[in-house]
Amino acid sequence: MNFIPTKLKGCFVLEPKIIFDERGYFMESFNEKTFQENTNQEVHFVQDNQSYSTKGVLRGLHYQTGEHAQAKLVRVLSGEVLDVAVDIRPDSETFGQHVSIMLSAENQKQFFVPRGFAHGFLVLSETATFFYKCDNFYNKESEGGIIYNDPSLNIDWQFQESELIISEKDKVQPTIDNAKKAW
Repeated sequence: MNFIPTKLKGCFVLEPKIIFDERGYFMESFNEKTFQENTNQEVHFVQDNQSYSTKGVLRGLHYQTGEHAQAKLVRVLSGEVLDVAVDIRPDSETFGQHVSIMLSAENQKQFFVPRGFAHGFLVLSETATFFYKCDNFYNKESEGGIIYNDPSLNIDWQFQESELIISEKDKVQPTIDNAKKAW
């Protein structure tokens, strides 16, 4: 597996080595030892989550705060999404910056989003099944969020705003300047 660092320290794109033959393919999607050696981060995943969404669904930007902060390793099992991570670490030189990556069942890429980042995705295909590993358990009281269209973030979601399908909760999230602090 190739581990490709992004402009945001700690975020990595993971490209698997896929072995094809007449039966189909095989790939190793996760190996804790290889992951820790290549990211230089000790992460132990404790919870797997999966969602199914239709074209235009935007989920995010979400995070957990304090002792309940979560690192995530995300991937798409079917379909295609635009995946986004925003650095919300207060002392980071890239605070408020984001990185976007296309994840699909076809490219089999994964995206590692460490603690201290807000995360969201937009479904680009007719449907998508999104899968993610978390290194901490969900805690409702520690939820944080940032509005998807915060002008200071300037995220290009690659859709017209009128085409987006967004939950009521996500429509009223604060800007990054007014959001709950990560820690």
